[in-house]
Amino acid sequence: MQRPRLLLLLLLTVAVTIWSPPSIGAFASPPPAEFPVDGTVLELDDSNFDDAIASIDNVLVDFYAPWCGHCKRLSPVLDVAAPMLAQLDTPIVVAKLDADKYTDIRDRYDIPGYPTLKLFMHGVPVDYDGPRQAESLVKHLTKFVVPDVSLLESDSAVDNFVQTAGKHFPIFIGFGLNETLLGELAEKYKKKSWFAVARGFSEKVMVKYDFDSVPALVSIHPGHDEQHVFYGPFEEDFLEEYIRQNQLPLSFPMTIDALKQLGDEKRKVVLTIVDDTSDEKSLKLIKTLKAATSTNRDLLFSYVGVKQWAEFAVSFGENTKLPRMVVWGGTEEYFLVKGLESLDEDDQESQISRFLEGYRTGRTIKMKLGAPSVMGVMKSLFGLRTLYTIVVILVALVMLIKRVARDKASKKTEGETVNAGVSESKSEDNKEYRPEDKED
Repeated sequence: MQRPRLLLLLLLTVAVTIWSPPSIGAFASPPPAEFPVDGTVLELDDSNFDDAIASIDNVLVDFYAPWCGHCKRLSPVLDVAAPMLAQLDTPIVVAKLDADKYTDIRDRYDIPGYPTLKLFMHGVPVDYDGPRQAESLVKHLTKFVVPDVSLLESDSAVDNFVQTAGKHFPIFIGFGLNETLLGELAEKYKKKSWFAVARGFSEKVMVKYDFDSVPALVSIHPGHDEQHVFYGPFEEDFLEEYIRQNQLPLSFPMTIDALKQLGDEKRKVVLTIVDDTSDEKSLKLIKTLKAATSTNRDLLFSYVGVKQWAEFAVSFGENTKLPRMVVWGGTEEYFLVKGLESLDEDDQESQISRFLEGYRTGRTIKMKLGAPSVMGVMKSLFGLRTLYTIVVILVALVMLIKRVARDKASKKTEGETVNAGVSESKSEDNKEYRPEDKED
């Protein structure tokens, strides 16, 4: 009787083993994939995108399309930036996703065109619309992962902060200020500026940053050798006005990035147009212009060379004698001063003073910016504050048209016959890359 009983127990054991429901672990998802943080640019797809966003604290994703010319130009920039971003105290991983292939992910994040960059911070996407050169991209992204207001406890900490911030963005350091006074404004302007509060510093720092009492808020533009001091009042409205006015230095070269920043600026720009900003005569004039800024804080001073940016410079008049000064407020109109339509080489300091006096006393000539009919339509549709952006678009269109014309002339000379679609594609690939450009 023992043998049948043992056999029965054995059969029951086998049956239980076979028919037992699988454990919960058998149905569990596999553990998230591990992603390197060594400066490698990750290539994501629909199988690992969500895992990457969930497991990496900070990841910059390049949504690209393989056929996109701008994407091809951005790719090596990200290859250079990735190791630098990986070495930050709070590392940022760079990743790429073929959004033209993985359309579900593209649609989930409303990708409007290629390339689009988004920084995912603990899974939350933030649009990146800053510069797209490796060094400045790294500096810009660093601001996202540092505290809104850094606390500096020594002279060396102040110097290290300024050095780390670099030359691309304005720096605001409060001396003898409570960090809570800057908290909300620092969060608001974080994409555009660096903020810190120094709680330990010596008289050497006071001399170096040119303030003689506390509390004080110092603004620094390292790339332009310019700094200013604000002694209050430290109510929020006054603080924000000071921070807003110091987003740009008082004297700066006109570029597309500077033009975009002028969109929120209420002050008019005294624009000096020269043939070449790098030649000796122009450098001397630019230095003289900078000397005039301190007593004319209600104005901004900028300069542009025809050689550096002809499409923008000629908007204020073609075939005119240079150098030339105008006053522009971001609308379709600009102003000349009677008798000072251009500057002579002699005694330019006096001419600049007379120009400013003439502008303030109304001895001006109102002129129309290039393409007045287009600007008028844009004004009626969008209002004045967007016209700076419109100028960017118009200049880009002019550049594209000129490039197409050159390409067609070149092909005609060589006797080549190219269909219109190929010509347009080559023109687009050869067009100068701008940070704000995207391909749909």
